[in-house]
Amino acid sequence: MNVKKVVLAYSGGLDTSVILRWLKEEYGCQVVAFCADLGQGEDLQAVKQKAIKTGASKVVVGDLRQEFVKQYVYPMLRANAIYEGSYLLGTSIARPLIAKAQIEVAVKERADAVSHGATGKGNDQVRFELTYYSLKPGIKVIAPWRLWDLNSRTSLIAYARKHGIAVPVTKARPYSTDRNLFHISYEGGILEDPWKEPPADMFVWCRPLEKTPNRAEYVEIDYLRGDPVAVNGKTLSPAKLLAQLNDLGAKHGIGRVDLVENRYVGMKSRGVYETPGGTLLHAAHRALESITMDREVLRLRDSLIPRYAEMVYYGYWFAPERDVLQKAIDAAQINVTGTARLKLYKGNVIVAGRKSNSSLYDPNVATFEEDTVYHQADAEGFIRLNALRLRLQRLSKAKRSN
Repeated sequence: MNVKKVVLAYSGGLDTSVILRWLKEEYGCQVVAFCADLGQGEDLQAVKQKAIKTGASKVVVGDLRQEFVKQYVYPMLRANAIYEGSYLLGTSIARPLIAKAQIEVAVKERADAVSHGATGKGNDQVRFELTYYSLKPGIKVIAPWRLWDLNSRTSLIAYARKHGIAVPVTKARPYSTDRNLFHISYEGGILEDPWKEPPADMFVWCRPLEKTPNRAEYVEIDYLRGDPVAVNGKTLSPAKLLAQLNDLGAKHGIGRVDLVENRYVGMKSRGVYETPGGTLLHAAHRALESITMDREVLRLRDSLIPRYAEMVYYGYWFAPERDVLQKAIDAAQINVTGTARLKLYKGNVIVAGRKSNSSLYDPNVATFEEDTVYHQADAEGFIRLNALRLRLQRLSKAKRSN
């Protein structure tokens, strides 16, 4: 592949640090390092300096925090997307935004190619490259893990040491992490045995239950058309709102998940995640939907959640089917406006209340006390009509048995 300039999605970690140097040696090209600020809490100026020291011709740092939460996390939360019943898709939803911004840098820098640090075994390679090709069909893509002979973390560490590249992975913390405003993930290394419990010192966000407060705490979250807009009555920007709920959820040990998931490429993989704020938002959103959404609309939307979650997990964020599905989901969120109250205690999120001016819940109808709205005798005909097919089926069986 003839490449003069490549834009690399660069995090400063082991893989992308080695890749930066490898690209220069393999292709003799300029490497523009693109660092996406998704709220991972790193010193990106230090990451920038590391990229320059490792050989980057230029480093571009993009502050994507507000866009990430408002345009990616919130639409996904409106869909209540959860993959395989547990995973809130924190890494999955970040990749299309990084790849989109990377393509924008490639266009501006007139680069020939883009590159990423995803392995040939995982989902991220698909997420990155589906986005690349959907936004710039003719772009060249370099995926070093599918090309080089550095086929393990051990060989990468050896390469890094040979070239004087500092890396964060050590024998004391032998696993891979990914962090953004929505979550932290842990994979590989000591986690590859699904029988072994993650070490207590691995977690950096959510408190262990033994160290959480012994008193419950309440939080109220206000929503407007399916999106959270305020916490305890205070209006916040998307990024600040999520950050505040992260701190609150983590304080009470909320948001840890340990699962074995099915990767898109076909294998099973163990992932351990911390998603404190996202867990609170999912519970609050569900609570508010319960009083504001029509029953059949809610059921129809819920039937689409597994498909939507797969689209995000597999990397089809910019696919036409996700766009169509998002429009349907957003249309169902028009009346999801109001407040949900949550009780937080020892890793638990308990719905303590919900209210809305758009509520479909009518206490005058639902009451067990005397009312003049609902005529209970009407239920007899309703039941007999719904039982008709069951009665006919039983009568048919009785005739055949005779």
